[in-house]
Amino acid sequence: MNRSAALLVLGVIAFFPSFAIAGQQRAQGETAFIDGPPAPVPPAVVSRDESGHVTVRAIQLTEPLDFDGRLDEALYHDNEPIGDFIQQEPFEGRPATDKTEVWVTFDDDSLYVGARLWESDSSKRVMSDMRRDANNLYNNDHFAVLLDTFYDRRNGYVFYANAQGGMSDAEVTNESALSDWNTIWDARSADFDGGWTLEFRIPFHSIRFKEGSSVWGINFRRNVRWKTEMTYLTPTPASYQRNGLNRASNAATLVGIEPPRNLRNITLKGYALGSSVTNRAVRPIVSNDGNAEFGADARWGVSQSYVADFTVNTDFAQVEDDEQVVNLTRFTVRFPEKREFFLESNQLFSFGMQQAASTNPEVPTVFFSRRIGIENGTVVPILGGTRLLGRSGKYRVGAMAIRTGEEPSVGAVTTDFTAVRVQREFLRRSRIGVISTTRNPASGATHNYVYGADAVLNFYENVGFINFIAKSETPGRHGDDLAYRSRFAWNPDRWTVDIEQTAAGSNFNPEVGFVQRPEGYVRSRARFAFEPRPRNLPGVRKLSYTIEVDYFTDPDRQHLQTRDQLAFVRVDLNSGDNMQFDMLRTRESIDEPFLVAKDVRVPVGDFVFRQFRGAYTFGPQRKLSGTASVRYGGFYEGTRRELSWRSRIEFSPQLYVEPTISWNRIDLPWAKGNENLGITRITYTLSPRMFVSGLVQYQSRTDAVSTNARFRWEYTPGSELFVVYSDGRTTLSRGVPDIQNRSFVVKVTRFFQM
Repeated sequence: MNRSAALLVLGVIAFFPSFAIAGQQRAQGETAFIDGPPAPVPPAVVSRDESGHVTVRAIQLTEPLDFDGRLDEALYHDNEPIGDFIQQEPFEGRPATDKTEVWVTFDDDSLYVGARLWESDSSKRVMSDMRRDANNLYNNDHFAVLLDTFYDRRNGYVFYANAQGGMSDAEVTNESALSDWNTIWDARSADFDGGWTLEFRIPFHSIRFKEGSSVWGINFRRNVRWKTEMTYLTPTPASYQRNGLNRASNAATLVGIEPPRNLRNITLKGYALGSSVTNRAVRPIVSNDGNAEFGADARWGVSQSYVADFTVNTDFAQVEDDEQVVNLTRFTVRFPEKREFFLESNQLFSFGMQQAASTNPEVPTVFFSRRIGIENGTVVPILGGTRLLGRSGKYRVGAMAIRTGEEPSVGAVTTDFTAVRVQREFLRRSRIGVISTTRNPASGATHNYVYGADAVLNFYENVGFINFIAKSETPGRHGDDLAYRSRFAWNPDRWTVDIEQTAAGSNFNPEVGFVQRPEGYVRSRARFAFEPRPRNLPGVRKLSYTIEVDYFTDPDRQHLQTRDQLAFVRVDLNSGDNMQFDMLRTRESIDEPFLVAKDVRVPVGDFVFRQFRGAYTFGPQRKLSGTASVRYGGFYEGTRRELSWRSRIEFSPQLYVEPTISWNRIDLPWAKGNENLGITRITYTLSPRMFVSGLVQYQSRTDAVSTNARFRWEYTPGSELFVVYSDGRTTLSRGVPDIQNRSFVVKVTRFFQM
């Protein structure tokens, strides 16, 4: 690894433990502050005040708990439950229609949450997925808990599960952002005459917390999907939408918790991998080339506030292929990050925005982890790296240094990447921060440096300002190398005003980031929405009327690049279905020809056209769910017709298929063609920790069919077996598509905790 990069991260790792420990020692001497009503006096376990704030008390176990999900121990009969949940949807502020009872307990090793979930009609319970971390778990009947373990009212951990034992977990950063995160915990469920019960066991060594503090933040969420009813322990505005549980500032206070002190937390996860690879697209042809690899990831809990990660010969063979999309623009598609090492705490490195960078490609991204270890769509070996994550008081710190190896097929050379991020929290929900990234090829080629500062200011419940400025330095490139963003958003439940301006100079070059328009641009955007909840329209929950204008010019504001004017109406039904109708008017100035479909090229010129679209979405509680849409209208100087269907078909709680079809007919005066995409994913779950899935994709532009099949088994907590088969074929041949590349991988990991 580059010497300066290694010294940077190792120096941070060496310095911050003493800073963190000192901060913890100060915290231990502080008087615990409760942001809510006084602690309940035993035997009471909950207290509330007139403003809706809640304080709950954890119960210390005096005998071992039979962890089976049944809640039949004396504990659950002798202690009153936490209850009185409140609706967020469909009727904000009303009592829940189904009773929920919760107990929070702990012993020397773990925190336990038990829940008894009464049902008015158990036959309508939605249970459609039991795979761990499945995206669709949110759409099942489920129970969830948020733990704000530092009681900073901003960040925390989310755990939730359904009645089948399907589990999911995530990290909450700055209230609105979720990071994919996997830790060691467990959940068990059972039925009873009147509903279902659930128990969580969350080991203290699996989470970080403020050492010496007996006060945490906590909240609970229950989803009764067939009623489309979402309820919480604390009053939660409908305007928070799916972010309701993430709003740590809205959570209750948990008192009486006594986590252990001076936890020793060192983990090691090693892997062994065997593979066979065929590639007919290279010369000489590679045929059934066998290989064996070994590597490891280690984690050292420097303190309860800081964690250092180390990785050697990092491998991501188990990661599913990217899902292809129809791209009718001249811009590169930015696929989301799926690799576990980079997913954890990725929101800390998010710069100048609250959502994940991959969801908003129009905003310049200073740090985008897919630039590390992936070059032109080809995997580049990661030789090793270090990372530090943690906090000291109001400061949050992240530092990362990674070295990648050579990959001659795409011209990749050994390269060092670093990123350093520091945030300072202030007021109740605001923060400022700085970031720095470097890309340093070991061959002596051009280095790249980017640094910037950002501020996210949140006032009241629904007012926010997002601002950043960043600068890049690349030897040999001179001129406008700045980028900035300034955004104002006001989004209560009934109204939305969202205005922003973003710019990137023609020489702004974040080589560890992403810029969708590398030639530079100034973007001005405004969005206005009115979203009433009518009481006199049977079956209608919410209406949305939205107008949005998006305007791009060159950096000097002299030349129009793109102007989009969008208007749409959306109707949300009480059934969970929704329908949408929209009209888009676009003006595009094309400086270089580009392909929109196979053999269909758009020439240089200025174009103005309109398109109309209608879509209907079937609610996720249905056995057949998904969105069907139709689009028709102008497209440059011709027309575009589109039919698409993205769906999920549930054959049983264990087996489901997710087909996607997109048919696009492009008719231009100078060429005609189709841009079609077909995707089918099938998943069969044998248990919450074992599944097999297959992904088959066809894209007409590249005449390619790809297959990715995966088997995953978590045979002990944290240890896994993966079997992965992938191939790519061309449809240009007659008969069965010819193999272009193929791989077969068996990977075993083993988790050790010391």
